[in-house]
Amino acid sequence: MSNKVDLIASYWSIAVNAEPHTDHEFSTATFEERVAAAARAGFTGMGIWHADLEHTLKSSNLAEMKRVLDDHGMKHIELEFLGDWWVKDGERKHACEQRKQLLFQAAEAFGAHHVKVGDFENTPCPMPQLIESFAALCAEAKPYGTDILFELMPFANVNTLPKALDLVTGADATNGGIVIDLWHVMKLKIPFADVAAIPARFLGGIEINDGYLKNMPNLIEETTCHRQLCGEGEFDVKGFVKTLLDAGYKGAWGIEVLNAKLRQLPLETVVTRVADTTFAQFPS
Repeated sequence: MSNKVDLIASYWSIAVNAEPHTDHEFSTATFEERVAAAARAGFTGMGIWHADLEHTLKSSNLAEMKRVLDDHGMKHIELEFLGDWWVKDGERKHACEQRKQLLFQAAEAFGAHHVKVGDFENTPCPMPQLIESFAALCAEAKPYGTDILFELMPFANVNTLPKALDLVTGADATNGGIVIDLWHVMKLKIPFADVAAIPARFLGGIEINDGYLKNMPNLIEETTCHRQLCGEGEFDVKGFVKTLLDAGYKGAWGIEVLNAKLRQLPLETVVTRVADTTFAQFPS
């Protein structure tokens, strides 16, 4: 195990018994159990999903959660996920506002590095409106002391690296940037060198994982249920890591593996496997 790398246990990698895109997106393992297991495995960061945050707050509060994170040495905190931030009115706007306030309050309480935002539904929206809305979102987040990172995905309204760069450069917010997920990089066929060329001020985070080069018929099902642990699929994970390290990336690395079978395993087994396979991708 390397002690030179700061790894974030992204929420879905260790979300025992949670199911994406359902009303059961919270884990049956408690927040404290997951944080403690992640710390034992060598993680120094945690990802927190909005539905699990809401579930945890039914029996705890933000101050107590912060103590758990501090007690286990969690320095790098990410919160997710916010969609519909470009919507002007209606029910989607109202729901977004409620979730945004929850995530921003948690970000301030935890000292979170960033809140992850994006779009799962390829919702049509003119780029000028997206840029304006992203800039406004970053401005709203600033008093809470957190960054806003847009996650580039194949299913998003902004679904190419040039468009993502147009979004963040157009907004030109000091706390606005991009989070890059290797699974999406591979599915969008983005050369590693193009990722390495992202200006450092806009590259706010990197997530790694593994998977298959040939797409399954349902890409949403593939991304939520069939990602693989690092080194157990067909991606050149080590090559991607080396390219970004050589380019000077010095931030924390998230490990995001959404895998239906993995989510059914005992917490300790899951966390150990996720940690061991991920640390193995980095130079010793």
